[in-house]
Amino acid sequence: MQMAWRDGFDETRVFIAPVPGPATTIENGKGSLLSLRHPKSGNPACYLFINNSLQELHWFKQSYASWFLGDSVCEDGGLHSATPVDPVFILLPIFEDARTKKGHDQGKFRQLDEIMFVSGYPGYQHILSIAEDSMKVVCEIKEIGSSKFYRLDDSKVLSWLGHKVHQLKVILPTLNKNYAVQNEQDTLKDAVSLIGEYLKDEPWLMLLCGNLRIDLQEATRKVTAYDVLPTATESSPGSSHSLPVKSGSDKKTSSSAKQAKKMKTETDSHNIKDMFRRATRNKR
Repeated sequence: MQMAWRDGFDETRVFIAPVPGPATTIENGKGSLLSLRHPKSGNPACYLFINNSLQELHWFKQSYASWFLGDSVCEDGGLHSATPVDPVFILLPIFEDARTKKGHDQGKFRQLDEIMFVSGYPGYQHILSIAEDSMKVVCEIKEIGSSKFYRLDDSKVLSWLGHKVHQLKVILPTLNKNYAVQNEQDTLKDAVSLIGEYLKDEPWLMLLCGNLRIDLQEATRKVTAYDVLPTATESSPGSSHSLPVKSGSDKKTSSSAKQAKKMKTETDSHNIKDMFRRATRNKR
């Protein structure tokens, strides 16, 4: 795994790395590249675990593009980037499965190492160190002797999700002028849409929409408007972050938009190449 660190900084900026399969973990002196289940789709997704921080690995591919990595050029146009993610999103589905809730029964308490054992995904064992501290905000915890037992608490999960939505509602208007001029209800729906990228529709997204009095279908429909980078999962078109295929007249519109975007990308790329050629001729 090749990574780019600047002297004096532990934070990872950009790196090129092989994408592991579901049961693969790659380690080096600085961190681990883990394959975990994506919280919404359940499909394999890649995460970087470094300095007790979990970061989601995205894959970006652009035709006719190259990237500067330090003093070197990556010519194939492929780029992996990592962005921090709250581990509670990643761990929520396996804690939900572990309690085996039925009806009004809240389910079972289980020890952390039992919950974090996920068949085919040894990567979860590498984030045990942050699971205990992260999940206490959404779990009931019982201590028996020196052992701790965890169980998700519905009210705590919904409070945590509400806090996340509130944070996004505050931040979104500062990021883009389009967010700044829209009304509060639309900003709320946008915030829920973004949170929904990391939640299964049932039960948590449905419960969150119910608490906020937002229509679930409308909230999930807004997700398709975002141009989200695909998660690095083997670079498959079935990634949970791939934009959905539309039907009917929408498919034609989508196809035209993609063609226009491709033409613009190719034009811009050729312009960049021409710029380098002119700079080289001027030096001569």
